[in-house]
Amino acid sequence: MFQSTFTIFITSVITFLVILTICLRQNPFTIVVDFLRDLFRIRMMMVHVLLCLGILAINKMELLLEPSLDKTEDWTPYIRAFEGNITPLFQHWFDNVALTYVTTYFYVIVFSVLMACSLLIYHREKDYRSMYTLLYSIGLNYLLAIPFFLFAPVSETWYYHPDIQFLIPSVYPGFESGYRSLSGLDNSFPSLHTSISITLALIAWQSVNRPISRITSLSAAVVLFAILYLGIHWYLDIITGAVLALTSVALAFRFSEIPLGKMSTLSSQQASEHIADIQ
Repeated sequence: MFQSTFTIFITSVITFLVILTICLRQNPFTIVVDFLRDLFRIRMMMVHVLLCLGILAINKMELLLEPSLDKTEDWTPYIRAFEGNITPLFQHWFDNVALTYVTTYFYVIVFSVLMACSLLIYHREKDYRSMYTLLYSIGLNYLLAIPFFLFAPVSETWYYHPDIQFLIPSVYPGFESGYRSLSGLDNSFPSLHTSISITLALIAWQSVNRPISRITSLSAAVVLFAILYLGIHWYLDIITGAVLALTSVALAFRFSEIPLGKMSTLSSQQASEHIADIQ
């Protein structure tokens, strides 16, 4: 599963297709084609998707910019002092090779795949409220987290705490050379894996698709377990990540009124034009 970039890609594609099939009971390739067709046909949809991708690109730029900045005070000692020695207990209680494989699978693959699956599912079911709330939420999660990454750096637990091991490389040896370019070593606070996972679950439970709500909830539970068990995050990272998710979803739900309002106006205009043509 984690032997190479190719096997990770294949595993991600299979996971993606399986989730789409379970949630929609339709040909997943048709779902993808229809989404891409509308993406290039509907300007408003294209703009929102590009803006969301642009914010993800800003996060990547933050990682490139960070080494050139004067380092601000490291917050890690304060969090370590607050949590004491309870952080490594979680890892030591559950240490198991099979569990490491499962949690790494959810942390590396399912987490990312679910963002794309959710977008396509809401589009397919014409649940535009959920679709635009998702796009705004993902963007807000990253935008609100970036200032903390730049000015309040916190190192991952395995890097700072002598009693914690980083378990991912034991099943995914190429993690540091591959995945690390997407996540800074001192970008631990708040936990984006926590915030995005909870965000996906919150939006899914407000949608009409019950399978995606169950899958995102399961994923959120496993990811929150994984980031402690795998030796990545502090407890405070998770708490602030949950707050970030609630804030982002609440704001995104309001912002989604903007495209929905424009869609309503366009629909009214089309209806009027249709009636005029009949007359």
